[in-house]
Amino acid sequence: MQYRRLGGAGIEVSAIGLGSWLTYGTVTEERVAEACVHRAWDAGINHFDCANMYGSEPHEAERFLSRVLKGFARDEYVLTTKAFWPVGDKPNQRGLSRKHLFHQVDVSLKALNTDYVDIFYCHRADPNVEIEETLRAIDDLVCQGKILYGGISQWQPAQIGEALLTQERFHLHPLRASQPRYNLLDRTMESGVLPLCEAAGMGLVVFSPLAQGLLTGKYHRGEAAPMGSRASERRVNTSIKRFLTESNIERVESLAALARDLGISLAQLALAWVLRQPAISSALIGASHPDQITENVAALDVVLDEEILTRIEAIVA
Repeated sequence: MQYRRLGGAGIEVSAIGLGSWLTYGTVTEERVAEACVHRAWDAGINHFDCANMYGSEPHEAERFLSRVLKGFARDEYVLTTKAFWPVGDKPNQRGLSRKHLFHQVDVSLKALNTDYVDIFYCHRADPNVEIEETLRAIDDLVCQGKILYGGISQWQPAQIGEALLTQERFHLHPLRASQPRYNLLDRTMESGVLPLCEAAGMGLVVFSPLAQGLLTGKYHRGEAAPMGSRASERRVNTSIKRFLTESNIERVESLAALARDLGISLAQLALAWVLRQPAISSALIGASHPDQITENVAALDVVLDEEILTRIEAIVA
């Protein structure tokens, strides 16, 4: 396993982290989910990502992680969670207000059965709350020891810039993590988010590096989504819909052919391509079977030279 600094923070996270979105506390049977976490731990993964709204109900994925991580030494792993999306239908049960953040951190800590989380993400920017209120709340939570580092997820460059100016103006604890989507089929963050966060000392923890499973090669033109895949699940298939286009599937088939030429899997090619970026601290994978973790971790042994990167660029550009 490779370990990388979280931007300018003092901690190191495994280059591949295990995420909980759309898997744990939802469609993956609990014994299999537990086996995935243990396989990840045995492979050297020390970075486990969650959120208050992951699972079949709010905080369900957090409760799952609390059960499976119970036997692990707390100082050996990095645990994260998030808040923003609604956890109820009342006015103050969503967003990034001071009230909601304080309450959700307490509920998450109880669900995770821990005294603190290593990284707490603002799961989206909140247009209805002044950014000073949000950042002061995060700063106070850091001072209280309930979270060690504040982070953001899917914020746009202008919102990140405003946050950086605000934390500098009021001498707040700096944000140390940014969680954007990044993969061979979605490179939006390269032009704005990546250089901005890198310059500010925010480690990039990217999610969906395999484009919701499309970059595993399981989907093919003219064929129905395989049973058990995310696209076949009625509850979650809208999240992968953005990737399942004819042009993307054509790109994936060309990338799969290149991976075969290299003697590696398409998933390993896609992960190695993501992790080539030095600003990326960790790439979050999802797994519904332990063998997927073993395959994905092997991507750390893949080195893509300039010739291969040029061939990849020709396919996805």
